Amino acid sequence: MERRIESFAVDGLTIEYSIIGDGEPIFVFHGGHSNCHEEFGYQALVENGFSVITPSRAGYGGTSKAVGESLSTACEYYLKLLKHLDLQKVHLLAISAGGPSGIYFAANYPDRVCSLTLQSAVTKEWLTPKDKEYKAARILFRPQTEKYTWKLISSMNNVFPQFIFNQMFPSFSKLTYKEAKGMHSRDDVEAVRKMNNRQRSRDGFFLDLEQIKEVSVETLQAINCPTLIMHSKHDGSVPLEHPYFAHENIPHSQLCLLDTWGHLIWLGYSSKDTDESLIEFLNSHKQL
Repeated sequence: MERRIESFAVDGLTIEYSIIGDGEPIFVFHGGHSNCHEEFGYQALVENGFSVITPSRAGYGGTSKAVGESLSTACEYYLKLLKHLDLQKVHLLAISAGGPSGIYFAANYPDRVCSLTLQSAVTKEWLTPKDKEYKAARILFRPQTEKYTWKLISSMNNVFPQFIFNQMFPSFSKLTYKEAKGMHSRDDVEAVRKMNNRQRSRDGFFLDLEQIKEVSVETLQAINCPTLIMHSKHDGSVPLEHPYFAHENIPHSQLCLLDTWGHLIWLGYSSKDTDESLIEFLNSHKQL
């Protein structure tokens, strides 16, 4: 896939973004530790005639931290990017920790949104200071040290791809590696290796931990566009409470529970179901 990387300067701040493909636009709010170089699930979208626009969210990649002063401020800047690109309406695709951005944008700028898809998405309070994962993240992914964390992970992953895949597996899946045998493949090992080579937290992940506080039940209930909620039954990163909570509160939403092996619903032998369900949904809500 040919990817074009651009930067948009506004109000003394910068938003980095990428564009892949031609066709009806999908605006992606990538997950945590990611950026505009994200690629999970993109191939199927491009092959089915969509273009994929991915801004590095606030604090990630080349996007200014100040863009994410608050979730509302961040969404104001994402709207400015749409205007800069002369896009009147887009399909939103919000992934994992990018869920709050997609939810807030859809609720507050309905005239700009054709549809919303939540994939493995955070939709309510997630990691809190009481959680051991939160405490570990505050150490491993703080802006002063995160580049060393990711350098170590990627270096080890490049040398020992299967070992790192096995070690990371429990963070993505509620299944044991043995229980998931037959659900994942060698291709998944390589996909995770590539993922770890493009991951960086910068200031973005700490912003994510704060911005979820700006999403309320009322925010979810304000969404009036067609919404597809996609989540693995075996997600070990974002609990199933999140898709159920979103489905309960977003009017007329569809819940699609997948039998993929975990949080990375674009991997594994069942990933074709992820692609097919999303394409079917998008095609049924194309702009006229």
